[in-house]
Amino acid sequence: MALQIVTFSIIVSIALFFPFSISANEVSSVNFSYTDPKTGPEKWGSLSPSFEACSKGESQSPVNLEKNYIFFSKSLKSLDKHYIPANATLVNNKFNIGVQFGGKVGDINISGKNYSLKQLHWHSPAEHRANGRIHVAELHLVHKTEENEIAVIAILYKLGDPDPLISKIEDKLIELGRGQSDTQIPLGIFDIEELNRRPHRYFRYIGSLTTPPCTEGVHWNILGKLRTISEKQLELLKGPLDPSCKFNARPIQPINERKIQMYFKPNKDP
Repeated sequence: MALQIVTFSIIVSIALFFPFSISANEVSSVNFSYTDPKTGPEKWGSLSPSFEACSKGESQSPVNLEKNYIFFSKSLKSLDKHYIPANATLVNNKFNIGVQFGGKVGDINISGKNYSLKQLHWHSPAEHRANGRIHVAELHLVHKTEENEIAVIAILYKLGDPDPLISKIEDKLIELGRGQSDTQIPLGIFDIEELNRRPHRYFRYIGSLTTPPCTEGVHWNILGKLRTISEKQLELLKGPLDPSCKFNARPIQPINERKIQMYFKPNKDP
């Protein structure tokens, strides 16, 4: 079990990138960071009344996926994804780089509820840890129900070959890094169908957004296979960010009384 946990892969922005009730104007006016002593993670909860959960929440994210808190769950179902090509925009939020979708992209089903994909973004280094191990980056795919409930699929990266998904937008990332465009760049039709492959292992727990307002009740689904990313791609994801956010991983949060469920079904693919 220890080896399995070590080797698995894991899985806000202004306006639409903040899926809860906090207003766009308030988010954009509050300056938070990752390395500034006055606005870093230890101070998030005091920067705005809307950010109180960042310091007082009991079910915060990210967490260390330690084997002592993980149990095999027979009740978990296969995590089926149904993404289709859709119109998208590359967004520099200054604290992360993301892709925002303008129309129907696809959904996942959790406990009988459909969660529609709204946006994805990257953190580097990875926020979640696998038995204490830190990976080089993490991709978050953020989904919402019509009632604004949140589910996130998270994928961890290791250094290696370029990620095909990031390769599709490398030229646009270069534009952002050189300051040759606005903070939003139209991508046209963006195809993420490669992410539809059904995982044979994933981990689920209830946590929070990992950026202010740190809202809780988020269904985290951490996949069981690492993706690879090149050094060049890591630099492209960091280049356009604010200097205090180039290291944009929130510190690990207490697990408290939570348990982490694991789905596992042997991979029958050749």
